[in-house]
Amino acid sequence: MQVVRVHEVGGTEKLRLDDIPIPTPGPYEVLVEVKASGVNFMDTQIRSGLFKKPLPTALGIEGAGFVRAIGPGIDDIAPGDRVAWIFGAGSYAQYAIVPVAMLAPLPAALSFEDAATVLFQGLTVHYLATSTYPLKPGDTCLVHSAAGGSGALLTQIAKLRGARVIGVTSSEAKAAVARAAGADHVLIYDREDFAVAARRLTDGKGVDVVYDAVGLDTYEKSMNALRKRGCLALYGEASGLVPPLDVRMLVMRGSLYLTRTGLDAHVATREEFMERTKDLFDWMLTGKIRCDVFKKYPLTEVALAHNALEGRQTTGKLLIIP
Repeated sequence: MQVVRVHEVGGTEKLRLDDIPIPTPGPYEVLVEVKASGVNFMDTQIRSGLFKKPLPTALGIEGAGFVRAIGPGIDDIAPGDRVAWIFGAGSYAQYAIVPVAMLAPLPAALSFEDAATVLFQGLTVHYLATSTYPLKPGDTCLVHSAAGGSGALLTQIAKLRGARVIGVTSSEAKAAVARAAGADHVLIYDREDFAVAARRLTDGKGVDVVYDAVGLDTYEKSMNALRKRGCLALYGEASGLVPPLDVRMLVMRGSLYLTRTGLDAHVATREEFMERTKDLFDWMLTGKIRCDVFKKYPLTEVALAHNALEGRQTTGKLLIIP
């Protein structure tokens, strides 16, 4: 089978398409035939070495396809089932091993590409909007990268929960995507200070929560955009790591709440994973949310996908089709 791996960290030139034997699932593991795999910033950060993994390491953490074999201890999944998953290390491949706890049956009405488009980012924004800061009618949130895969989904879920959304993007073309996702107001980074604009749009009060996956370039202004006792939810670092900070900054800006979240803590059990996944699939099936595919790539072009994502050239999701 073919799988995309890195044997040493670095740029996209370090990506290798290797031929290895098809693996055998162990206890509570499933062998899947990958039909579509999602591309995420985490993949690029594993490749670059920002997230440390033993080398060589296979890339790709989510996908959808067919079950081909099951390991001991599994009685609710069978070969031939259509499934989707997260945390299936090595999902840029023809086959992958997935822990059964992070694998969900795929409704017949959803395609493999639908599932690979929504699951990882959808679960991330689900917990952001329902757990990290549970949005409610009357709240105002600021969403960075509002035209990206996560940002557009977060905007849609925020609107489902009755919140007002201020989206921030980098271009007029991306602003149009954010508006189509439901953003009430869209700001463009290099045209105005988004923190100043956020206060203007909230009559000087500031927003209730900022959802920020950009990190280094935005976190300080994100704090400036918040109301007293507002929440800054950092969930990525596309522009670089946020440095250590003096926590007194939080009280000086109005007793703010600051968190750096991660998906693994919010799907800590199979039950929680399935509850959040059910919401996402139901919303897709009923047309309440949609996930747009920006481009599809074969295994031989993973480098192009990473370059596009890191270069902020995308709106919507990138997929790998083995």
